Amino acid sequence: MFVNVTIKIDEQSFDIKINSQQKIKNALAILRQSGKVPQGETPDYTRSMLTQSLVSTHKTFAEEGIFDGDKLVFHSQNNQT
Repeated sequence: MFVNVTIKIDEQSFDIKINSQQKIKNALAILRQSGKVPQGETPDYTRSMLTQSLVSTHKTFAEEGIFDGDKLVFHSQNNQT
């Protein structure tokens, strides 16, 4: 099953359709490989805006309950808050 999610990194947002069995950190790695986001380490956790909870980037979208329309928010290491 595929999910449509938004990945937000600082001020950039990317709407992606991805297999729900894909690990969250791998989705971010694909964006980095494409040159769309800066290189850097992937954090262990990020925030789901739909559920307002922390989710592990080491788990799949399905394992973390990420559904269509969710937004995952990341901050680059240059812009930690």
